[in-house]
Amino acid sequence: MYLSKTLTAATALSLIAASGAYAETLTIATVNNGDMIRMQGLTEDFTAKTGHTVEWVTLEENVLRSRVTTDITTKGGAFDIMTIGMYETPIWGKNGWLVPLDDLSAEYNIDDILPAMRGGLSYDGTMFAAPFYGESSMVMYRTDLMEAAGLEMPDAPSWAFIAKAARAMTDRDNEINGICLRGKAGWGEGGAFITAMSNSFGARWFDEEWNAQFDTREWSDTLNFYVNMMTDSGPAGYATNGFNENLSLFQQGKCGMWIDATVAASFVTNPTDSTVADKVGFTLAPDNGLGVRSNWLWAWALAIPAGTQKEAAAKEFIEWATSTGYIDLVAANEGWANVPPGARISLYENPNYQAVPFAQKTLDSILTADPNNSTVDPSPYVGVQFAAIPEFAGIATEVSQEFSAAYAGQQTVEEALAKAQAITNDAMEAAGYR
Repeated sequence: MYLSKTLTAATALSLIAASGAYAETLTIATVNNGDMIRMQGLTEDFTAKTGHTVEWVTLEENVLRSRVTTDITTKGGAFDIMTIGMYETPIWGKNGWLVPLDDLSAEYNIDDILPAMRGGLSYDGTMFAAPFYGESSMVMYRTDLMEAAGLEMPDAPSWAFIAKAARAMTDRDNEINGICLRGKAGWGEGGAFITAMSNSFGARWFDEEWNAQFDTREWSDTLNFYVNMMTDSGPAGYATNGFNENLSLFQQGKCGMWIDATVAASFVTNPTDSTVADKVGFTLAPDNGLGVRSNWLWAWALAIPAGTQKEAAAKEFIEWATSTGYIDLVAANEGWANVPPGARISLYENPNYQAVPFAQKTLDSILTADPNNSTVDPSPYVGVQFAAIPEFAGIATEVSQEFSAAYAGQQTVEEALAKAQAITNDAMEAAGYR
């Protein structure tokens, strides 16, 4: 196998040299989750086909957001490819900070990308980032613990049921928490979760005149419900838990339920890493009977910062990493359950993938998330777990820090909401929205 790969790489490099092309070294910033780490392990396939090599900068989610934002706003030039999402892409594309992906090859088949993903990664009809994977959020739960509690998970549960089930499954003596949820500060960490949850309670970040809404009953109901449920049924220190921390807890068998990114389904059902792989069920994220569920919409996507000197090679990498060929490569190496989900129509038409137990719930969750109508009452912004305005990341990071302080018992929910109201209104007034 290794000899074959070496010969393939050598052949590719010979062809590149003969044609006068130049092999580049690409620097790529990415997030430290399982799918991205898997991609790094398969990069030799890209090198064998193109001759280009890759240097990875792999960062925790909050650090990644900060590093790439600083680099692109200061034109630092540290990266040839950045891993960004649906929040940054339209804003940075509008500002001219990203290379348009409007000339990818016919074989790439851009029309195969799910409309929700392509639309969220475009500005004015032009795609500026290609989805490595797409996600919504859903409930992942222990079927054995649910049965032992004498309960049956509905296809579309309410928050009242989730809280009841969490308390019923909690077993402190055996270190089993009924529910694990994000509480970690960061607009894309705990901030994303609580915003999506608040939508189902009838809350919103802003009214139609861009006035902050944290002084409303809906936001108070959201945070109080969350804190009470997590106090009764959540893990110790949940205020500092994000995606990776909760994933670890669930895989160790210490969570009855986990509501988080649909992409986690392949991790919790992988017997190599998960002690409960054969005991996991899936269902839609909860609602509150108001017509809006609490699932978000996101894509981790690859984009090229404007000004890179390696644009052609960077586009080759993006085509490789976000293609149907890459999906086939992962399937051949690690099985269909581990391919990057949520990005391509053809994946969900593939019988091999349709047999994966969480495939349909993932697609259903993605299709039910509507960034143009994410709140019960009208709002002036696009986005489910974020408001797609440049100021949001900074505001929401501060707000999430106040919320996490409340989760940790350092202040009351009422104090956190009052500070969130002041932070948001002051920032929006300074930015000229009010």
